[in-house]
Amino acid sequence: MKLLIFGATSAIAQAVAKNFAADRADIVLIGRDATRLTAIADDLKVRGARDVQHLTADLADLSGHEALVEKAIGLAGGLDAVLIAHGTLGDQKQSQAKVEVMLKEMNTNALSYMSLLTLLGNRMEAQRSGCIAVISSVAGDRGRGSNYVYGSAKAAVSAFTSGLRARLSKSGVSVVTIKPGFVDTPMTAHVKKGPLFAKPDAVGKRIYEAMLKGEDVVYVPWFWAPIMQIIRAVPERVFKRTKL
Repeated sequence: MKLLIFGATSAIAQAVAKNFAADRADIVLIGRDATRLTAIADDLKVRGARDVQHLTADLADLSGHEALVEKAIGLAGGLDAVLIAHGTLGDQKQSQAKVEVMLKEMNTNALSYMSLLTLLGNRMEAQRSGCIAVISSVAGDRGRGSNYVYGSAKAAVSAFTSGLRARLSKSGVSVVTIKPGFVDTPMTAHVKKGPLFAKPDAVGKRIYEAMLKGEDVVYVPWFWAPIMQIIRAVPERVFKRTKL
């Protein structure tokens, strides 16, 4: 297995990588922090990965994506699977107050995904094989007053991957849209924890399984599927009065 992981320092990405390491995969980690990438790479080698390389990059810089993708594929020695997992939760109040902050969040959480998906999708379509897994979010299922900037970015990612999945399925390529709910990671460190929070290792294992099976849309944990079905069904006249 030749695996690329974009946003490899995230807790969820690391949990996924551990499962592939146990399968003796060749892994290329991409992220911004070289020190953390080195530590993660060393850990994955101990866990059984056949080879682990890493690249330092700012994934918000769309102009560097094409060269980055080609370099990563070269280091991996091929391309079988990809996980795109970078992103920021952002501050809703700052985003709604300043256009430049909002655009920065949309670039990181939506446009950078679309850029990478276009490049990687074309590559896999040409080789007629592979799996692309993308971290979206349950937040993208319906815009909420408390985080609609982040939610809008994830909604865009979910719609983009839906269309890409329909296109690439004809070429034998799977596109897996992952929709986590609350996960206990550094990104949610400021959020009060409750019974709906999942652990990264459990989420990572589920994503790993979904990638191997080539599933379509995966809610993690599973109970978020019925929860979001109910939330989507609430009439707008009622929903706008909620404090969600």
